[in-house]
Amino acid sequence: MNNAKRHEIFSRLRAANPHPTTELEYKTPFELLVAVVLSAQATDKGVNLATRRLFPVANTPAAIHALGEARLADYIKTIGLYKSKAKHLIAACRMLVELHDSQVPAERAALEALPGVGRKTANVILNTAFGQPTMAVDTHIFRVANRTGLAPGKTVLEVEKKLLKTIPAEFRIDAHHWLILHGRYVCQARKPKCGECIISDLCEYKGKLLPTG
Repeated sequence: MNNAKRHEIFSRLRAANPHPTTELEYKTPFELLVAVVLSAQATDKGVNLATRRLFPVANTPAAIHALGEARLADYIKTIGLYKSKAKHLIAACRMLVELHDSQVPAERAALEALPGVGRKTANVILNTAFGQPTMAVDTHIFRVANRTGLAPGKTVLEVEKKLLKTIPAEFRIDAHHWLILHGRYVCQARKPKCGECIISDLCEYKGKLLPTG
């Protein structure tokens, strides 16, 4: 895929959604961190239902740490893997209080040192909370990048690096959200909605499902 085509793809995505953001509900970088950790193998909708119960009661590292694993688990038990997530969050909250003055760090290494926070989660925090041009490649972005020809790659890290290298600079801050939303609602896994897609004429997917007649 050439640079002109890439620029046009992101120009259209920006025109359709000038200010994209995560569908996770949060008010602070810490609330976003909790929500993203909970979102692993869970839907944003399911996470929001849980955090609507949790955050009014505890929404700081000290407050969640004070709940303890069992009480935290009770608030998030509707989410998959909730016991291990509660364990990770309690440990992460302790580190935030003891090492970071209860603030979420804006550096990758410090974020990835927190229990339950891997590269993808760190990228989401850096991009969404701190406005850094990172690319958190989830299943949606991995699929869209490969299917459209934007950044083909066999691994998540390969796709991430290709996207950051090839996406025009003016689009990098918001590209993460545009691609996730496009994959979630249009370029879906089993049956992509090619007939409704605003970039279908630019897409290099050979199995395109375009309307006939």
